Amino acid sequence: MKKENRFSKIVNIKNRKASFEYEFLDKYVAGISLKGTEIKSIREGKVSLKEAFCYFKRGELFIKQMHISPYTQAAHFNHDAVRERKLLLNRKELDKLESKLTEKGLAIIPVRIFINDRGLAKVEIALGRGKKLHDKRQDIKKKDAKRELDRMAY
Repeated sequence: MKKENRFSKIVNIKNRKASFEYEFLDKYVAGISLKGTEIKSIREGKVSLKEAFCYFKRGELFIKQMHISPYTQAAHFNHDAVRERKLLLNRKELDKLESKLTEKGLAIIPVRIFINDRGLAKVEIALGRGKKLHDKRQDIKKKDAKRELDRMAY
């Protein structure tokens, strides 16, 4: 009898609400500084990016409110579920992001978290501008129109 592996080879967790709330200007892929059991929970797919956001502290980029559930097999060595985690980017990318963040209405939003081909956890972050209510309504209308056209095609 083959034992089922609870760790997924492909992890691709998206923040679906982000594309509805923000208009993306730039996208970057950043590494995450993790503690022992966090990577195991990520491989199990127990991550939530719903309330997560990024900010700068002393020239370094951090992600806050990203919820990684505690690993069930760990005893007392488990991690804190919503601690702030450092994001790893090149100095050039960090400087570019920090300078653009001074513009009014821009924010850094985590879009998705995934495991790359080398087995490392990565976060795709986007520099985004918040959408207004009328922009959101237009997106909904476009989505509905596309759905109707797809329905007519079949």
